[in-house]
Amino acid sequence: MTRWRLNVHRIDKGPIARGTIRTTLVLGIRLLVQAGTLLLVTRLLGPHDYGAFAGVAALAVMMGTLSTFGMNLVLLGEMSRDSSRRERVMSYAVPCTLAFGMLLLAIFMTICLTGLREAAVPLHVLLAIGATETLLQPLFGLPASEQLALGRVARSQLLTTLPLALRLTAAAGIFLLGPTQPLTVYAYAYFTVSVLALAFTTLVMPEPWSAPGQWRMPSMAELREAAGYAALNVTTASPSELDKTLATKLLPLADSGVYAAGARVIGAATLPIIAMILSALPRLFKDGHSDPGRTIPLVRSIFIAALAYSIAVAAALWFIAPELTWLFGKEYQGIEHTLHFLTLAVPGMALRMTSGSVLMALGRPWMRAGFEVAGLVILVAAATILARTFGATGMPLALACSEWSMAIIGIAFTAFAVRSRLIDSSKHSG
Repeated sequence: MTRWRLNVHRIDKGPIARGTIRTTLVLGIRLLVQAGTLLLVTRLLGPHDYGAFAGVAALAVMMGTLSTFGMNLVLLGEMSRDSSRRERVMSYAVPCTLAFGMLLLAIFMTICLTGLREAAVPLHVLLAIGATETLLQPLFGLPASEQLALGRVARSQLLTTLPLALRLTAAAGIFLLGPTQPLTVYAYAYFTVSVLALAFTTLVMPEPWSAPGQWRMPSMAELREAAGYAALNVTTASPSELDKTLATKLLPLADSGVYAAGARVIGAATLPIIAMILSALPRLFKDGHSDPGRTIPLVRSIFIAALAYSIAVAAALWFIAPELTWLFGKEYQGIEHTLHFLTLAVPGMALRMTSGSVLMALGRPWMRAGFEVAGLVILVAAATILARTFGATGMPLALACSEWSMAIIGIAFTAFAVRSRLIDSSKHSG
């Protein structure tokens, strides 16, 4: 039986360390951009309007993850093995993204107008947010996945950071102008900067988009291949977004705004873990299929680093929480209390993201989708019970229950997947 022990040489000089340094610098920029945007937007909108915005935007993000129907991850996997497969995947990825995006935009509008009436967000604001997340951002994700598949992790993250940086610029301008309807103005800017980012990416892409004359619908085999990744896209994003939508539904809008602000701080703090996973992902895709024996030290190193970092981050956030009350402003009284409870979820969140990425790379997307769906069910049930019982404190507790449940199941699934891959490899070599 293979022993899972720490290989220091692998961590210090292996592919994780080499790839993570540069990617962490890029994600450090992304962290600053997200932090700046969060502070400006929360102060601009106030907890009431920010609670409404965060709830509908989170729903739009979840819907948008299904727009590509997993084609972005198919592109990542195919190009990681052979970059010449780009055109074949792009020929059906682009039209599928447009078709699914339009359908999901209609579904998003329907849900908001019927199921999230508590947010009281105007129709034109919903349309701007929905179109951004179900059409523009999914299209933008295809070239970012292409760069990641080519091993250009930092460049991929720079592309992903571009619309965020433009949002920061827009938020700063709106904050200085102080309009009477800041939510409406920011929603329009939210849409406009995504259009600009997509246009810029189109200009600098090494290879152009597939021309409409080359578009085709995917075959049944290609749809089946993408289906697991489509579910994976939804379940990957939902644990980080569904809680904001639930908070908008279950809490007073001012309380949901305070919770959403604290949850965004926790999410931003896990970016270095994402950097590590992204750096290792192309290697995991490759070795997981061609040389499973080399995958074990890599997987082991990722899990140990993720756990150690997440514990350190949780401790740091606990102690700096009082200072964040000053940063967000006096309207966000209670965010310190919220952050203290949210730190309980951080290690579980890190382990959940790590096990999910490893399962994806090992060709087990349905396993990842399975444990994340279980976590979402737990989140909905726990939030419904705890938010009604404990009020605003219930949402952080519900998130912690969900994240740790996913982490435990995900680790068990990962161990099973690695062992199965090794057994299959031994049979083939024998």
